[in-house]
Formats: sequence, C-alpha cells, structure tokens
Amino acid sequence: MNIEQINNPLPADTRFTSASRYRAINLIKSLSLHLMMLSVALLWLAPIWLMLVFSSHDESAIYATPPPIGLGSEFINNFNSLNEKMDFVTAITNSIIVSGTFTFFSMILTSLAGYALARFTFKGKTLAFALIIGTLTIPMMAVIIPQYTLVARDLGMANSYIGVLLPYLANSLGVFFMRQMFLSLPQEVLDASRVDGASEGRIFFEIALPMVRPGMAALAIILFLTAWNDYLWPLLILTDSSMFTAPVAMGTLLGIARVDWSMIMVGVVMMSMPFLILFLILQRQLIAGITAGAVK
Repeated sequence: MNIEQINNPLPADTRFTSASRYRAINLIKSLSLHLMMLSVALLWLAPIWLMLVFSSHDESAIYATPPPIGLGSEFINNFNSLNEKMDFVTAITNSIIVSGTFTFFSMILTSLAGYALARFTFKGKTLAFALIIGTLTIPMMAVIIPQYTLVARDLGMANSYIGVLLPYLANSLGVFFMRQMFLSLPQEVLDASRVDGASEGRIFFEIALPMVRPGMAALAIILFLTAWNDYLWPLLILTDSSMFTAPVAMGTLLGIARVDWSMIMVGVVMMSMPFLILFLILQRQLIAGITAGAVK
C-alpha cells in the first residue's frame, strides 16, 4: 500500500461522488431557504403592493372581480379629491411637525435620564429605574381618562400641540434603551476626559452622545414612528380640524354609510412616505444600532 492510499483510503471515484453529493445537498438546502425567504417576503409585500394598486385606481376597481393587480392612472385625481375633502397636505404637515418635535425633545430627555441612570451613583437610583420600567406595564387605557382630565382641564392644554406632546416626552422605553447604550461605553474613556478637566456637560454632549449615535438613530426611528401613528390621544386633545394630524384626519374618511377606499389608500401611501425617507436617511445608523450589542 503506497502513501497516497494510506492518506486517502477511499477510491477516487467514491471521493468524487461523495463531494458532488455534498455540494448537491448544500445547493438544495440553499435554494429551499431562498425560496422560503422569497415566499415570506412576497407575503409581507403583497398588502403594500395592493395599497399602491388601489390608490392608483378609482373606487370601483376595489370591488371589481377579479381586482386589478397592476398600477392605474388615477393616483393624482384621487389625491386631489382627498386634499379637497380634508386638506390632507395640512394634516401631513401637522404630523411632521408633531412627530419631529416629539422625537427631538424626547431624545434629549431620554438621553439625559439614561446617562444619569447609567453613569451616576445617587440615592434611590435603583428605585427610580424600577419605577420607570414599571410604567411600561401600565396599559394606556388605564390612564387615558385621568391623563385627559389633567392635561385638558387642569392644565388648559386642550386643542394644542403642547397637550399632544407633553404626556409622552419622557418615554420610559427610550430611557431604558439609552441607559443600556450608555452602559456599553468604556468607563476608561469617560474617566480620562474627567482627568483632562472636561465638565460633565462636555463629556455628555461631545464624548458620550457621539459614541452612541447608532443607538440614537434606532431610537429616533422608533419614537418618530410612535408619534406618527398615534391616533387616540390626538383625537381626544385636538378639536380644531385644521390642527388634526394625519391619522386623525384619515379617521374622518370612515363614514357610517360610505367609505371611499381609494382616497384612504392614497392617504396611507402619503403617510408612509416621510417615514420611509427617515428610514433611508438613518438606515446605516439603524442597522449599526441594532447590531451594536451583538459584538463584544
């Protein structure tokens, strides 16, 4: 028996057949996985495509048999009808202002609170954090009536954007999220800054915040989406139709006797655009923020 036979006890034809079979099995597994992922992706994309299709046809197309599956040419007409009926451009603008303002100030408050809970030591710190986390377990319906009484009657903030924003600026989930991000920072960097004479404010704004920028981008998208989709609280606080946000304005299209689905689909498409633009702008930071905890 020669050395080659000792190192490779199987015949050459058998080794070739085994390797081919292994590659074939891997190819089948890969194709099966991709087909499954494609099926799931199509399942998720189907409602979005139907939304685009119905927004570009007149109302009768929704009730057609079979329904259309291709884009039509009525999108502009449907949008003009929607805007004439309820001034939808103003509603979208109101939503952008409310959501953007909420995101900006909520990011400031949650970052400050998260940094204090993560990097400072003070009496009652554990209890304060436990109470903040505990508020996440309280359903909104349990506090909506006393919250409305406090904001609308006692503080006199009914029919104002301040009344819409104020109750949710100190977001408990945001505080928890930012605390975890600040805990991941190396303490040596912060201590070195203090040794160099940097104040706590400078350390927070110039060192700590830039280091958690990906996490802040992910939180900003979450907060913006929360405010953008909020319906119940603005519906209760706002009474002037010119101040309605987009979800509240869209709710007025749902009549008892008639529902114009083509205008609703156009409104939903237009409501999706600002969030998609924000996601595209912050996409890289969002992915980095989501995966930040996966690497030590």
